Amino acid sequence: MPKGEWNNISKNTLPLQLPITYLKPVKRNTITHEFDFGSQAEIPPPEESDDHLSEASKLLRQGIQQQQAGELIVAMKSLQQSLGLFQAVGDLQKQAQVLSFLGLVTYSAGDYKGAISYSQQCISLSEDTSDLAVQMQALSHLGNAYRHLNNPKKAIEFLEKCLKITQQLQDKRSQVAALNNLGLVYKALGKFTQAIEYQQQSLEIVRELKDNWGEEQVLKNLGNAWYALNNYPKAIAYYEQCVVIARSLKNVRSVSQVLKNLGHACYALYDYPKAIKYYEERLQLAKEIQDKRSEEQSLGSLGVACEALGDYNKAITYYEERLLLARNIKDHRSEEQALASLKVACYALGDYAKAVQYEQGTSANS
Repeated sequence: MPKGEWNNISKNTLPLQLPITYLKPVKRNTITHEFDFGSQAEIPPPEESDDHLSEASKLLRQGIQQQQAGELIVAMKSLQQSLGLFQAVGDLQKQAQVLSFLGLVTYSAGDYKGAISYSQQCISLSEDTSDLAVQMQALSHLGNAYRHLNNPKKAIEFLEKCLKITQQLQDKRSQVAALNNLGLVYKALGKFTQAIEYQQQSLEIVRELKDNWGEEQVLKNLGNAWYALNNYPKAIAYYEQCVVIARSLKNVRSVSQVLKNLGHACYALYDYPKAIKYYEERLQLAKEIQDKRSEEQSLGSLGVACEALGDYNKAITYYEERLLLARNIKDHRSEEQALASLKVACYALGDYAKAVQYEQGTSANS
């Protein structure tokens, strides 16, 4: 299995704030599930009768709700309008809160430079108001954004500051996120042992909190870190725990991703029957949720695993399915890969006439 694929395993960042659902405004190389662990309470309506304050608070609550629903564009609009009104009345504390949420929304949308800009403005204001909770959130967004911009030094600087505040506030949910995110930075640096130490601490706290959503995410990241160390049994142990929780939460996209990771880890241990089991589970799930990309990947992985067992006829069946699907979704790269795989499998069976057909880009089913 190509090891390069594992360098791009999901960037499972845990931002600090209110829980948000699966977002897909930005296409990344892998599916990203982002979970907020937040101490941020609901914004209460202001006691003041001032119309500007009332409208600003209403827009802030609205922006938070839209962000939670993954409606990032309208959330940005609501929050920017809220910020303008809080600026008009000179409420620095509320401005800092809005800027923190703007940092989260732009981060979620993949606009990391925008997230840094909003978060830095937030920190400037929150330092004036001594609002440690908002500072903590902004530092988290800064650290996560710098990690995605491949600036690990800055990422560690801000996430360590964030962690200190979480400990000062005894905010365990935010500690889970800060520890996990520091682990991700160290993993990106290739310092897998340190990454595991941070994420293991994160796992202990998240289990203490009985937070299944957070536990699922941290288990996945621990599996990824152990895989990167080529410790496949450890990786499998964490992935298997992760997939059980993901299924209980009906988090089907996460289940699909972890099943792929489990298949790859078993393949790396030469346990081809078990790899096939996980790839087949992923294929079935992909068909159920009509995820053509995961279906195509699963068919390719199944073909490779069957070849490894010497079952070339079964491999050809999977490769043929992959070829038809690739043509159906007009994925020329996958089509070429399927044809190449079919050619090799046919040569292995001594079916040279069919191998030539595939080499010419045709097949009996085309």
